[in-house]
Amino acid sequence: MMKEGYQYYKMFGFNRKFKITELKPLPDVIDAFSLCTNRESQTLPDHFRQFLVEFQGEEGVTVDHARVIMEQVLHHIRPNFNLCCFTLDDFFKYLFFDHFNAPIRSEGHHDMAAPLQHYFIYTGHNSYLTGNQLNSDCSEVPIIKALHKGVRVIELDLWPNSSKDGIDVLHGRTMTTPVTLEKCLKSIKEHAFVNSPYPVIITLEDHLTPNLQAKVAEMVIEIFGDMLYCPKDGDQDEFASPEELKHRILLSTKPPKENLERANSSMDGNMSNLNHDLSQFFHIEFEDENEDDASENPEQKTPPEYKQLIGIHAAKASKELKEALTVDSGKAKRLSLSEQTLEKAASLCGTDLVRFTQKNILRVYPKGTRVTSTNFKPLLAWMHGAQMVASNMQGYGKSLWMMHGMFRSNGGCGYVKKPDFLMTKGPNNEVFDPQVTSYVKKTLKVKVYAGDGWRMDFSQTHFDKYSPPDFYTKMYMVGVPVDVIKKKTRVIKDDWIPVWDEEFTFPLTVPELALLKIVVREHDVSEKDDFAGQTCLPVSELKTGIRAVPLHNKKGEKFESVKLLMRFVFE
Repeated sequence: MMKEGYQYYKMFGFNRKFKITELKPLPDVIDAFSLCTNRESQTLPDHFRQFLVEFQGEEGVTVDHARVIMEQVLHHIRPNFNLCCFTLDDFFKYLFFDHFNAPIRSEGHHDMAAPLQHYFIYTGHNSYLTGNQLNSDCSEVPIIKALHKGVRVIELDLWPNSSKDGIDVLHGRTMTTPVTLEKCLKSIKEHAFVNSPYPVIITLEDHLTPNLQAKVAEMVIEIFGDMLYCPKDGDQDEFASPEELKHRILLSTKPPKENLERANSSMDGNMSNLNHDLSQFFHIEFEDENEDDASENPEQKTPPEYKQLIGIHAAKASKELKEALTVDSGKAKRLSLSEQTLEKAASLCGTDLVRFTQKNILRVYPKGTRVTSTNFKPLLAWMHGAQMVASNMQGYGKSLWMMHGMFRSNGGCGYVKKPDFLMTKGPNNEVFDPQVTSYVKKTLKVKVYAGDGWRMDFSQTHFDKYSPPDFYTKMYMVGVPVDVIKKKTRVIKDDWIPVWDEEFTFPLTVPELALLKIVVREHDVSEKDDFAGQTCLPVSELKTGIRAVPLHNKKGEKFESVKLLMRFVFE
């Protein structure tokens, strides 16, 4: 409870009294305010514009724009204001408004006119599952949630229903309960472009007979209509761009086999064969994500409509990994690898992966043993140019936080332009090699000033029954191996509004792929430290200056009030 600026905790029948601190402007904030006011007590719009341009590094800010920001802030803190000006306290409160002073750009700004393989694409894995991979429910709800978060690649596993006359979506050979394909497709149509106008790609794991494939074709055409992208002859030589495919839906799967010869199926060269041969070669196990498991009668033929609807062809990988990654002069394609296969490929032929992804799309999916819907760290895949790093969006954890961080880029539209070095070749046809250490290109200086908002979002005894919390901040730089480093502030004891005022330095050789992961914890002497918030920010999108950094819960949902005040400077 709170009384007259104090907070009381009960311990062994006695009241413990703690003074409630009030966060006051820090020295750097006072200096910034003085700099743009010529040491006067108030700042007017022209002075505030000077601060935004010279101190915060904002571009294209006019006095009118500065005035609009000030008026919006003042409406929040002093609704009956008469003069558009900031006092030092107003200025300090403005800095904590992440809506006006966010750490990264909120609008899309990447070039969207390049072919699809030039982009990292926000990708889901088994998008219909509500929980684990073995016995959770299948539903359209996780698909809707993913689309609202900006996910652009939805995965559906297609199986005959129990009566063999319809199509269900479920995780095959498990105890997951099915959802109908029709319900999933209608949900995709309704929610596809709520968050982003850029194309939604539906990857299909097809376990259907030709007559059911014909039903899929009819259903897709009827539900999506003109939204569906149907490729024409020659379209697959190079992928279209996200800009050209705005508000379109694409299907991606392997072209169905004609006159399936089961006796020769082991020589078909599908992905299960690739993973099997790699397991023999590397002595490891691979799960089978078979995207072409149609239980066809050899005499039946796939309906032509179905094949014509495939917007991105998935490759029939050859038995040799290097052969599978060969870049030929034919049509662009998509290839899927498990996370273990990617790890081995990266260690043995990493530059082949990079070269392959300069023309084609590479999808990487979680290993089959991740039955609780955990995820693998995506950086290795991104380093090698993989566009589709498939994640279980219904889970949570550090790997998914990284995924959230990457796709906060470019306004959260689900498409992030790959760095140029992943898409270019040198004079001798050489490509980027992630295993080669480069020189430091940039140094990021991060100052952690203070945090606030926990009192509003948590109960008084959430972190400690007997005293206010003891907060500290940890920062992890994730990226290429040489850039990986972690830093930690000191612990501020018994304070809901911790002030650290500490600066840290991060040298970066590949800043384009770096992510700054920030986690606040509450120190506990006798037990595991309590989680108090997290965020992950793409370094390439960071805005310089003093910024309000909102924190999120473990699932990636933004807290209503909790945020940090930080400063970012590049050298």
